Amino acid sequence: MSSLGIATDHEALDCRLPVRQSVPLVVASPHSGSSYPAPFLAQAAVSLASLRRAEDAFVDELFSGAPELGMPFLAARFPRSYVDANREPYELDPGMFEDALPPWVNAASPRVAAGLGTIARVVASGEAIYRGRLRFRDAEARVETCWRPYHDTLGALIAATKAQHGFCALIDCHSMPSHGQGPRGDGRQPDFVLGDAHGTACAPAIARYVERALTDMGYAVRRNDPYAGGFVTRHYGRPREGAHALQIEIARELYMDEARIEKAPGFDALRADIARLVEALARDVDRLIHEG
Repeated sequence: MSSLGIATDHEALDCRLPVRQSVPLVVASPHSGSSYPAPFLAQAAVSLASLRRAEDAFVDELFSGAPELGMPFLAARFPRSYVDANREPYELDPGMFEDALPPWVNAASPRVAAGLGTIARVVASGEAIYRGRLRFRDAEARVETCWRPYHDTLGALIAATKAQHGFCALIDCHSMPSHGQGPRGDGRQPDFVLGDAHGTACAPAIARYVERALTDMGYAVRRNDPYAGGFVTRHYGRPREGAHALQIEIARELYMDEARIEKAPGFDALRADIARLVEALARDVDRLIHEG
């Protein structure tokens, strides 16, 4: 437990605090976890490699220098295919469960329909994850031991940052599959997609700044297409309350071999560019907030 009352030793989380938080930024990675519980693997009808393709592999490492720059860093250790921290706590598909779900469960969201609710039904290739049906208590246990600690900690980090600095900007870090398309501005797939829920989740000046900084580094950048931000961005991004959230999606081909799930030669260069970006944002974020 830190001096701020924030748990930093939970087994489901990697939470690192700076010696002194000097800037109003929080960096988080909800999908880079790769610790697969044995009972989950025993339930799975697909290979571990198939499950791992849902991960934002190594994204936590790309942003792990954040505490040295004066800001907290949070990453999930649990995998996205086990429980997705970028969903509501209970977006569940009734067809996955033996027993009836409580009426308050969100069973009608587009994510559930796609098989990608809080407990995913399918892997990226469309194959069913489970050999049989689950019990609702299984979902409850995953939410309470993984989803809730992640969001309790993230919410506490944002609140503490706002209390100290008057506002907080959350950088929500993700990666996106490359679909076999070439890197760096070939006109097909961007290197980065910035999601601000179409201008509602953070001050426009922040998104413009990050877009310009990445473009100046030579990357191809899009805004809100095709990723405008998920639950985290939309839930925590409340500019009128002093909380801003920007989702950053990174093309995996820039830094990893997607088939082998291994770092590629470009990893270190990308990590250095991201460190430059975060350091610059830390320096200028106060001015950007006041610009609006």
